[in-house]
Amino acid sequence: MNVSLQFCGAARTVTGSCYLFKFRDQQLLVDCGLFQGPKTLKALNYGALPFRAQDIAAVLLTHAHIDHSGLLPKLVREGFRGPIMATRGTIDLCSYMLPDAGSIQEAEVTALNRRNTARGRREVEPIYTQADAIATLDAFRPVDYQTWYEPIKEGVRARYWNAGHLLGSASIEIEFEGEGKSGQPLRVLVSGDLGPDAKLLQPDPEAPVDLDYVIAESTYGDTDRPPTTAATRRAHLATEVRDAAAARGALLIPAFAVERTQELIIDLVQLMQEGKIPSAPIFLDSPLAIRATEVFRRNAAALDPEVDLERLFGSPQLHFTKTVDESKSIARLSGFHIIIAASGMCDAGRIRHHLKRWLWRTDATVLLVGFQAHGTLGRFLHDGAKAVRIQGEEIKVGARIRYLDEYSGHADGPELARWIAARRPIRRGIFLTHGEEPALKGLIDRIAERTIPTSQIFTPLLDDVYELSTAAPTPIDVSHKRRLAPDSVVNLDWHNDMSKLILNINARIEAAADDRARGVILRKLRRALEQD
Repeated sequence: MNVSLQFCGAARTVTGSCYLFKFRDQQLLVDCGLFQGPKTLKALNYGALPFRAQDIAAVLLTHAHIDHSGLLPKLVREGFRGPIMATRGTIDLCSYMLPDAGSIQEAEVTALNRRNTARGRREVEPIYTQADAIATLDAFRPVDYQTWYEPIKEGVRARYWNAGHLLGSASIEIEFEGEGKSGQPLRVLVSGDLGPDAKLLQPDPEAPVDLDYVIAESTYGDTDRPPTTAATRRAHLATEVRDAAAARGALLIPAFAVERTQELIIDLVQLMQEGKIPSAPIFLDSPLAIRATEVFRRNAAALDPEVDLERLFGSPQLHFTKTVDESKSIARLSGFHIIIAASGMCDAGRIRHHLKRWLWRTDATVLLVGFQAHGTLGRFLHDGAKAVRIQGEEIKVGARIRYLDEYSGHADGPELARWIAARRPIRRGIFLTHGEEPALKGLIDRIAERTIPTSQIFTPLLDDVYELSTAAPTPIDVSHKRRLAPDSVVNLDWHNDMSKLILNINARIEAAADDRARGVILRKLRRALEQD
């Protein structure tokens, strides 16, 4: 094999982005991201990497989001000694995000080990520590957009293009010497995450044409958003805020700490200053988001010049709660106020504590403003769950659950299809990744035969390997090396099923007419367990 590609993450799912290229005797990674969602997927973060870290010559990083960068400290801890090449905006954000991720993992493992000790279970180690993450920052090397670099020994070069998704985000073009038609370079483009057309603070995505292969994200491949502008987005946000204020409770906004949070702050403060929503305290309850806001303030010149970041981020309505005690003090408030806290999918962080306090109350509103991955708490809320489990406790859902998709950092289906069409000719094939099954199918329906022959569209499974030097991508048998069965990637796992079962049992018992009826339910359950 001269050039091969292994899909080590983001295959039939939206997290864990990681692509391994092998060229002659060299190995190159694009991204090394954390898996999120069901516990079966997250368990991969603790397991062995599907390659030897010390064999990787370099990493090309598309952007700072944890599902793309979050396993870099593990890679370094296990022996990687090459450069991590990224734009300056990405490096700036990673300098905060990776240590924060290490700190969160240490705290979560400490809490888990307390429970494990009480249950007689063995203790576990964090995936990596804050110190590991800080050590990883020494490996970063800055790159400029649209400039060729040689990340490893001769024969490979790479060029970064603005993906319009996040400060510093990039699509990455890679050329492998002499592996294309008639001895020309084999040209591969990895999309990274692509921003939508009307993205606040970011330009439209840019990328080259005339490629052998494209690896394209498909997160919203089945979604058609109505045409939007900054004005319509703010108008829709204003409606949600006014409705939440009328209920006189808290408005909780689980938000990704980087860029999504800053966009929300800009629009909320602007709406308050214009008198279009009630003035109320806005609590940014995320140390990482607070530090990221400072990064955006410093990089204002590289963002939208029409947005006065200094004035908006300095609003007296905006309050930064850095410490745990400051976060806890928010609980003493009554009446309408706004809390923006990570994580965006409600899977970790301070938002879970606020949800425990407010989710059961009918005067509260939870506004989801981004993609909610399969198996996450945010996805269950989005799908209309009547009760959920948070840190082992059952919480009834009494709050209004609202969803606003116009703050998404991802292109929708038509935008993805147009981006792919603009890359033509694509001579050998396109791999669709970073999407769940419905999104993959939706994007295939948009591009098959119209843009590229159906036979040249591939939707790889986790750990699939393809030889790219052949006239068409040739799959290599890896059935004996798969870390997970394919169904385990796309379906809810037993942890999710157990949580649903416990909630259903509790609901049935509560709804029973009397103690006798409750006893009948319990006896039936006991017999079912004994028969099994």
